[in-house]
Amino acid sequence: EEIQRETAYPDGKVEKVLKNGCHLIFFPNGTRKKVDSDGKTVTITFFNGDVKQIMPDQTVIYYYADAKTTHTTYSDGLEVLQFSNGQIEKHYPDGKKEITFPDQTIKNLFTDGQEESIFPDGTIVRVQRDGSKTIEFNNGQRELHTSQFKRREYPDGTVKTVYMNGQQETKYVSGRVRVKDKDGNIIMDTKL
Repeated sequence: EEIQRETAYPDGKVEKVLKNGCHLIFFPNGTRKKVDSDGKTVTITFFNGDVKQIMPDQTVIYYYADAKTTHTTYSDGLEVLQFSNGQIEKHYPDGKKEITFPDQTIKNLFTDGQEESIFPDGTIVRVQRDGSKTIEFNNGQRELHTSQFKRREYPDGTVKTVYMNGQQETKYVSGRVRVKDKDGNIIMDTKL
């Protein structure tokens, strides 16, 4: 582009105004600032390789050269971080966070302390504030983990519970109940 005007300042800064209306400012430390002819799009290239862009809608895109990470802040408050390994984090204005890992697992962190992870195979894990966990498997099975027990519910209605003391209890749809001690010995079996 043709230069319309060039100004050198005492502090070492140099400003060039191009015929197309673009402003280029060169700082002594190697940082460059470009203001597009619209006056609304600004790109700052820092001496360390970082790049900050301010878009006309006030979206700010910051690229961290060393970490190869892009941090975009939208005017509505949404922040998106994109890491070099493919991980993407979305930080919503209400405090919720959504993380998409390179394997496409999605983890949601809610403001009330709950967490939800959705795995590529369709398995969903929900963790409550008290630490209890619910796992929904893609085969229809469901597990509940608490500090007192782990319980698995099967699609046919069978429910197997393993207590912290090692005792196991299986309830079948037929009404049958089988209880085993921590060593696996049957201590009760109500066969119908």
